[in-house]
Amino acid sequence: MLFPPEPSEPTLTARGPRSTASRATTSRRHRGNRSHHGGSSYAPRNEFPYFAQSGDMEIIINADGQEKRYMLHRLILAQNSGFFEASTSEEWSRAQAHGASDQHQIPELDRGLPRVEEDEVGVGGLDRPAMAGSQSGAVLRWRYELDGGAKEDEVPMLVQKPPTSTLFGGDYIPNPPPPPPSRSKPPASSTGFFRSMANFSAMQSAVHLSNSNSSTNQESEIIRDYDNLFRIFYNYPPELDSINIAEAYVQCKTLLSLADMYDALEVVGQRCDYHLLRFQGRLWKQIAKYPPSYLKLGYLARSKVIFSEAMVHVVGQWPTASTQLRNHLPESVLDVIEDKVGELEELKAQIEGRLFRLTLTTSRGERVTPSNSYLDWTAVSLFRQWLAENTTPPPPPIPKGPNSGDSRRPPPPKPQPPALNTGRIYRLLGTGGQSYMGHDDLKRFMKISTSDYSRDSLRKFERRVDEIKNLAKDMVRPLMKNSLELDLRRDGGALGYLTCTKLEEADFPWD
Repeated sequence: MLFPPEPSEPTLTARGPRSTASRATTSRRHRGNRSHHGGSSYAPRNEFPYFAQSGDMEIIINADGQEKRYMLHRLILAQNSGFFEASTSEEWSRAQAHGASDQHQIPELDRGLPRVEEDEVGVGGLDRPAMAGSQSGAVLRWRYELDGGAKEDEVPMLVQKPPTSTLFGGDYIPNPPPPPPSRSKPPASSTGFFRSMANFSAMQSAVHLSNSNSSTNQESEIIRDYDNLFRIFYNYPPELDSINIAEAYVQCKTLLSLADMYDALEVVGQRCDYHLLRFQGRLWKQIAKYPPSYLKLGYLARSKVIFSEAMVHVVGQWPTASTQLRNHLPESVLDVIEDKVGELEELKAQIEGRLFRLTLTTSRGERVTPSNSYLDWTAVSLFRQWLAENTTPPPPPIPKGPNSGDSRRPPPPKPQPPALNTGRIYRLLGTGGQSYMGHDDLKRFMKISTSDYSRDSLRKFERRVDEIKNLAKDMVRPLMKNSLELDLRRDGGALGYLTCTKLEEADFPWD
């Protein structure tokens, strides 16, 4: 009789470890899903805004009773901001190190800049820059705090502080911010009593909801701007309003002002430009309402679209917005405005001269005169009179004579005539038809001389005036060009100035 062979001992020995390994793998995978929140094994995350393991630059923002801490990287901040590149450079860091060694008597900080050693590993197994010549292998960290200044009108600014060291020669490692609250399981509801109490509390707190949101839950504007600045440095989208364009303008304006302080307009301006351009039609309407404000914003953001759109409005209304721009923009921007205003005035002068030389001809090709066609000559004269009256500023008022008692006083200065914007007149000429010198005006003019007035003469007179209007419409066509993104037929038909200014690539003041 044959019996099956008994399994050998090595086979049993080999199966044991495989079963043990599988059980160990399963148990580790099960333990990985457990929550360690609040326990001693919690490790802070190495992500924005607090890179607890790889960050080497601590930034503390205190504003309006709120505080926010960042642990970032010197390399990324120096690449995006000229301020951080200069303040962490060799000369500045050595000066800060000397100052720290004098105050805290730390000999290691007086030996120069940090040097990365290959055999030194920091927290979490990542390489750390060590102090040159330091035997303890201490880690150098840059530290900045927001300084509000001694006066109330001073703008808060980040100030570099010397790196803090312990009594044993090692670097001080700041405490990370508390982890976000998390739960592994939702709490189980036992009875309906807790649900009813929660509803009762919600009804009582609804009355004070607006006050609590404005006082405790509202984030400080300074902290918001700094947070958006650092988010852009790390290629995160800034938290800007995407619904209300007026609020988005204010947020972009303060963010750009902050970026200007830290020499980071090249990076931040692109993000603000992209965010505002998403509003499309609403943005063009806002620029038409507030062109000086958006001209400043477009210059800071280096936005060619916003800057060009606002520049067309400013040049068309010049010098209306001159008082708002003189002391708030650099000379390069004002030079561009003056050059474009000069080009527009030169074009208007050329077309105005052609309009005054406009005339009609008879059937034999001769210019109309009082002798060969009195009615046609009257139509030409009426058009020239209307053009001169509407394109010439009114004469200044006659000053009153001095009284007998005020003979010793010097005469008051003559008032300057108001600036005349002829854009509205040229738009009427470009429209033609009954927009100016209509039927009622011509009829009233013809009735001045009752001997020449009749229905036939009025109809003939209107036909000749329409011929002049058509010729004038063709002459002013170069001024009727629209360089705006705004649709004038739908949204901007009431604009009383010209929008034919066009900016070339060489006209932008930052190129």
